[in-house]
Amino acid sequence: MNVDELRHLKVDKVVDARGVACPGPLLEAKRAVTGVPLRGVMEVVSSDEGTTEDVPLWAKKVGHEYLGTVADAGVWHVYLRRGK
Repeated sequence: MNVDELRHLKVDKVVDARGVACPGPLLEAKRAVTGVPLRGVMEVVSSDEGTTEDVPLWAKKVGHEYLGTVADAGVWHVYLRRGK
């Protein structure tokens, strides 16, 4: 998905992990995904650039679909679709 598509996605759950050091954003995403409906979209907002690698790798490993990342002035928005 391109940046415009990502910015206009209907998001079912936002995990705001700004200011949380690695691996905190990933742990918060793991806990929160159970509250997202099947095939729903979760957005992880993080000020830790490592999240841009950690969340996509975890998503693929456990069966979720990584949709993309949008960088915005030192904050990253990582989008995934719950797969299971």
